[in-house]
Amino acid sequence: MSTPDTVAPWVPTRLRATPAAAWLAAALVLVSVFLAAALPRALDRSADSALRAHLRSGDKDGSVVSAVSMRLAMSPKDDFAEKLDVFARTMSGAVQAPLVIAPGGAVYGTNTVDGRDLDNPELPRPMGKSPVLGLSHLHAVDGQAALTAGRWPAKVSEGATTDFEVVLSEQVAAKFGVSVGAVLDAGGSSATRFRATVVGVFRPAEAASSFWSGTDCLLSACLATSGVGGDSVDYWKASALIGPEEIGNVLGTWSARPPQDFVRVPIDVSGARADQVPQLRKALGTLTGGPKLTDLQNASGRRDLVMRSGLPTLLEEAQQRQEAVAPLTVLGPAGAAGVALTVLLLAAALAGERRVGELALLRARGGSRSGVLRRLLGESAVTTLPAALVATVLALVLLPTPRWGGALLCAAVATLVALLVFPLRAALFPDAGRAGGRRRVVAELLVVLLAAAAAVAVRQRGVAPAGAGVDLLLVSAPLLIALAGAVLLARVLPAVVRLAARVAAGRRGAVGFLALTRAAGRGERRPTLLPLLALMLAVTTAGFGGTLLDSVDQGRLRAVRADAGADARVLSDSPLPAGFAAAAERLPGVSGGLSAWTDREASVGTADSGLLSNVAVIVVDPVEYAELADRNGRGGFDPALLAGGGPDWVPALVTPALASRLDDGSRSLHTNPWSLTFRKVGTITGGPALGRGEAVVVPARQSIALVPQFATANLWLGTGSVHADALRSLLQQLDPRAAEKGAHYGVRSALDEAAALADNPMQHAAAKVFLSSVAAAGGFAVLAVLLTLVRSGPERAALLARLRTMGLRPRQGLAVILLESLPTALGAAVAGALLALGAVLLLGPAVDLSALVGVVTSERMAPSVPTVLGQALVLLAVFSVTVVAEALVSGRRQIAAELRAGDER
Repeated sequence: MSTPDTVAPWVPTRLRATPAAAWLAAALVLVSVFLAAALPRALDRSADSALRAHLRSGDKDGSVVSAVSMRLAMSPKDDFAEKLDVFARTMSGAVQAPLVIAPGGAVYGTNTVDGRDLDNPELPRPMGKSPVLGLSHLHAVDGQAALTAGRWPAKVSEGATTDFEVVLSEQVAAKFGVSVGAVLDAGGSSATRFRATVVGVFRPAEAASSFWSGTDCLLSACLATSGVGGDSVDYWKASALIGPEEIGNVLGTWSARPPQDFVRVPIDVSGARADQVPQLRKALGTLTGGPKLTDLQNASGRRDLVMRSGLPTLLEEAQQRQEAVAPLTVLGPAGAAGVALTVLLLAAALAGERRVGELALLRARGGSRSGVLRRLLGESAVTTLPAALVATVLALVLLPTPRWGGALLCAAVATLVALLVFPLRAALFPDAGRAGGRRRVVAELLVVLLAAAAAVAVRQRGVAPAGAGVDLLLVSAPLLIALAGAVLLARVLPAVVRLAARVAAGRRGAVGFLALTRAAGRGERRPTLLPLLALMLAVTTAGFGGTLLDSVDQGRLRAVRADAGADARVLSDSPLPAGFAAAAERLPGVSGGLSAWTDREASVGTADSGLLSNVAVIVVDPVEYAELADRNGRGGFDPALLAGGGPDWVPALVTPALASRLDDGSRSLHTNPWSLTFRKVGTITGGPALGRGEAVVVPARQSIALVPQFATANLWLGTGSVHADALRSLLQQLDPRAAEKGAHYGVRSALDEAAALADNPMQHAAAKVFLSSVAAAGGFAVLAVLLTLVRSGPERAALLARLRTMGLRPRQGLAVILLESLPTALGAAVAGALLALGAVLLLGPAVDLSALVGVVTSERMAPSVPTVLGQALVLLAVFSVTVVAEALVSGRRQIAAELRAGDER
């Protein structure tokens, strides 16, 4: 058998004998290798896309490296504009790979640090203070803005420092009420008064572009505040543009401090890659605070040079979120890979079972194991290698990304498995399909022990904390649990089905009994473990990952609700409009509401004769407040505690830290301008709208009797699904003059805030990868079912043909086929769902959801029966449709052939 003359004809002979099997094997390899090669590239593309979206999510200063320095002392004859150009080129040259400068290059200029008051009486003065004007010069501003009136500034006269020309943005000109030709008087001494003539008004071509980043108060006037506390006043602040010829003359004399040169280098994040995040952070670190910054300071002679950027913070957030979503990103593909491997093993097992007689004949005629193995390897190579090559090329072409090493490695592993699985199984384990005693028992025990070891490891050390990368235990534990469950189910299911067959035997009709008897597997040699394993892996992985996603969504909503105090909150520094509570409860989605009076700056007299300030006090109905606390899951208490009181005091619940400073006697509670006497009757932790400091909760009825002003609510807590915009619109309708009166309403919606936290590109990318993997796992599980059905098709058709001759109707034949396959699918769906819930109970308490939720939270994974059950039912439905479709497509033709040819087996 080992000579070339005898081996060479084997491959073409075998392929010509079974062309359909060869093409099906090649198609299976094509799909498996393509998915294996595509997975790393899809992950890379998803991570890169999410990173770029995250970097773009910051404001227009987020992806900019800024250099700032006070202007160097220069002679009046120096060309200030040229020196500024040199400074910009030096700073741009310092930004090197892996950082890439965005098209358009650096934006640079100079501006005054301090502004000057404008004395024009016609200018707006909100609180009597004059508006303040700063001056700026932007290089090449005429290419980024268009004049809507007038012209750009020009040099006025040689040596002039007090009379010059400026241009204003449309919004600044409108706010100040000036137009072209207006003269802005910036004051000064009697001999030298600064006067700026407005010669033009401009409009930015794209206000959101990085060119205008850092140009505070240039495009629109800013409302600033001067002073502190009750002495503070509001005033308008704006900047005007001057021409390059006036840089040296005007800016140097505008204020006591020298002007500030700046260079803003926009970084192109369109090509940012997730694997380059550490290198990007390192490059930015050395530029903004490392050796390169020191070199730039020395080379430019600017010892005060400062480099800043928002990119390091964005990159750090991106890296943390990448590490947080890594388990979810890997869990789905790992489950799909497990199902795909099961399908390959199943295909090898079915092919080996089909050819067991042929291979036994070869061995009986003197063929060695190695000789048979070489022939099978040659046969497998002809179908596997071309399909694998095509699949790999397709993955590389259809999913372009700079990184290809992972794709080639995964493709090589998948190709090697596809190449070797059938030859090794058929040549070395020819009787594996007949269920062999010790080896199978040992393998099954090993699987169960591995799953138990994973469970013990989880209980002992937990899973890796968020940010520690992929935890192999978190990824492998659900798969091992599913594998152990499949082993146990394969042992238990035949006995259960046989019991059901005995029950069906006592009933009328042969369909149920016949189907269940065949499903019990009596006398059959086809493998039963692998189809079960494929289905259970798909259900368990999908159920565990789906529960994780559901827990994140629910945890995010609960965390936001606990922080806001309710599903919606309206807090005012003055009484809420009359009728607001009743109107708010009629809004769509609102199921109830609670009105209260609160003060966040109350003071409480302590037992040591001290006075504790900044205490939050809430005057509220105890029963409604307790119900809201129970709904939020925090701060629950017995409202009966607040039912007492006396003629001059009220009962109160206080936070634990405050309780330690109080005794059982009466204490004073001071709010501006009222006071109330209370006695501590219990403690409360984390109640709705308490805040993070110390707090006191007192009952409304008793408190209002002592201080009638507490009946006016300034806090409303609502339950239900309501958006903040709806509440703001209602407030605007009920109090249209709120802004004029100085009333401020703080509106929060848990629904909106949870949606904002969920709007994270990296979490979306991880969820998308997981859902795609679940779909791939489900497809492979269906393929496993099809392989099993196709393999048993001829034998099933022969049986149905015999039954047709005995009067079995076609509909009954279809029922036999469906009922025969149903125990496997139903058992796998039920067991997989139970195992998914078990994995959640086992691993859930050890998984920190904070990074995925978006805020620090104590929430943990909790079993979600609807999620797991829904996915199990979907897979069961797909399975049933597959069985029926296969029976309708192939059953009639095969039965007709059997009836014509007779049974010659």
